[in-house]
Amino acid sequence: MPGKNKAQLEAALHAESRAISAGQLKEENPLDISEEFERFCQACRRGDLRACQEWMTEGININARDRYDYTPLILASLCGHFEVVQLLLEAGALCERDTFQGERCLYNALNDRIRNLLLQYDYSKSTDPLQPLAAHVTSLLGRDLPKTTDIIIVSEDGESEWHLHKFVLAARSPYFQKKLEDAPETTTWRVPSRIPRQSFEVAIRYIYMSEVTADLGDVDEEQNILTGIHKLSRLFQIDGLFESLVDGGDRRLVRQIRTEEIDRGQRQLDEWFKKSILGNKIEVDTSKVDSIQWDRQNSIFSDCLLQADQDATDESESSSSTSSTPTSDDRTNSLPIGSFRSRSPSQTRRPRKSFLYPVHRAMLIRSEFFLTMFSSSFREAQQTEHLQIIPMDCSPAVLEVVLQHLYTEICVIPLPLAIDVLFVADHVFLEKLKQRAAVIISTLGNGSASVVEAKNPRGETEAKGEDEAIDVFEVIRAGWDTRVHRLEEFGARYLAYRLERYVDTDDFMELVKESAGRIKERQETDTVELVDDIRYYLSERFRLRFEDTNFEEMMDENAVPPTNSAKNAMKSHSATHGTAQDSNLTLPEQSDTLSQTAEETFNVNIRTLDGEVAGDEFVQDAMNYQILLGKIDTLLENLKLDA
Repeated sequence: MPGKNKAQLEAALHAESRAISAGQLKEENPLDISEEFERFCQACRRGDLRACQEWMTEGININARDRYDYTPLILASLCGHFEVVQLLLEAGALCERDTFQGERCLYNALNDRIRNLLLQYDYSKSTDPLQPLAAHVTSLLGRDLPKTTDIIIVSEDGESEWHLHKFVLAARSPYFQKKLEDAPETTTWRVPSRIPRQSFEVAIRYIYMSEVTADLGDVDEEQNILTGIHKLSRLFQIDGLFESLVDGGDRRLVRQIRTEEIDRGQRQLDEWFKKSILGNKIEVDTSKVDSIQWDRQNSIFSDCLLQADQDATDESESSSSTSSTPTSDDRTNSLPIGSFRSRSPSQTRRPRKSFLYPVHRAMLIRSEFFLTMFSSSFREAQQTEHLQIIPMDCSPAVLEVVLQHLYTEICVIPLPLAIDVLFVADHVFLEKLKQRAAVIISTLGNGSASVVEAKNPRGETEAKGEDEAIDVFEVIRAGWDTRVHRLEEFGARYLAYRLERYVDTDDFMELVKESAGRIKERQETDTVELVDDIRYYLSERFRLRFEDTNFEEMMDENAVPPTNSAKNAMKSHSATHGTAQDSNLTLPEQSDTLSQTAEETFNVNIRTLDGEVAGDEFVQDAMNYQILLGKIDTLLENLKLDA
């Protein structure tokens, strides 16, 4: 380690330790010696995407450190696992250059690709994972169209007024929650006497998750404003307001306070969501939905209803399903989660029951779909005596995932719902939710090379009776339909590592035809994108076996036909490892029975996909690689595709 870098790391460590000991900063990387965290770190060290995602879904602290002072991000970057590093950063893993752990992570990154990715996610250059939620809530203060406010607060002198949202005030302030629930018809509220206008503005910005500063004017005015803020903080029962009025000299301290406030706001909105929206959903026969009349002056201040219909398939599966949607209310846990086999939003459903969710336009407009709907002359944008019902073409469980994301930024997507969530997110233009669903599919769907090699190293069939975690053909088509390239890559890798299982099936042939048909005005020289990707990952799958060996020449697709290639491989391997007794070996297809020499030299239990004796596993891999390439070429010839 160069002296300069070592000195910088030591200085960062001492400065951070002093600040933490003095109580100025909290420990961002607390020690965690639990068995669960150790397994999580091992998954990061191996590059096991699926295991990492599973532990993160369980709520493990991704910024903790192990007994050796390593964080999961340091382990993943040190071992060169780019996709795991990206997954951790997207989930909020910290890598800040002026911190000890941040400097260690950057310095120990295995390559420049990972180092550049870490620099992109430095806090000063990126946003907090919850920042989009806070930014939207803050933007409601200055948004005129579409109109989503439902209460006006007037200053004591009557010269100032603020158009606000009852549900935000109720979710963030126990005072407003009780006052407005007791009188939901309230449309105006007057600021208490002797409270300066500036004090109320600071309190409102805090309630709406905006940054507040201590720039309060001259000394006399500052005292009055601070006194007013103190009164309002006690009246509204909002803790932490004074802590937010700190000097901005220490960037880490400001960030820490800001992060804590956003976390508090998210928790409050999450509690409000579960209690008021999920807790007040109603189940009704689909044929009677039009008869539902929900008063506009309601205790949860909802201004529209979203309708999700339950399919007959969902209903039948709900009796045997033990999975539940991510809510804390037992009533919602009894909802069916639906089948993983996705249905495009345009497909016909057979609804029997419907669920109505009381929601707020102010949060729905985070979606461009709803923003356009409520800003236009559509029927849904008009004010009516009773709340309008907006049908959504998805199951209740999927709609709950979407709504929780809109209200809280929380995104817990069970794998069986991931494709349905993907389609709905694409339909309502929620790009972040769509990408999150794609991450769930491509990690929990067991598509990473490391996982496949660990559990299924040679493409062998799964244990009898064990179902596939996903329908890979459905995933690839979903990637095409929603324009998510990540799923296309995942599907190609998934197929390549299990190609012997799929290459001879009609479903695989149809998928290749669809991939070829996606090219408009296809020419004879055009390749098939899916086939190109599968060939690439197939080469990657087998090439991993031959690192530091003399088998590289067998990985050339322009090599001699499989039989001769296998013969040369066997001779080369035998000569290198000293296992052959006869240099003129006879391959199985060249004689009806194996010679005595071949029986003594090779393990007859190691056979290729065609049933030939391979000798050892290296030769088996080389022969299987050529066999699979040949099957792809044969398929393309049968389809009359030049790829």
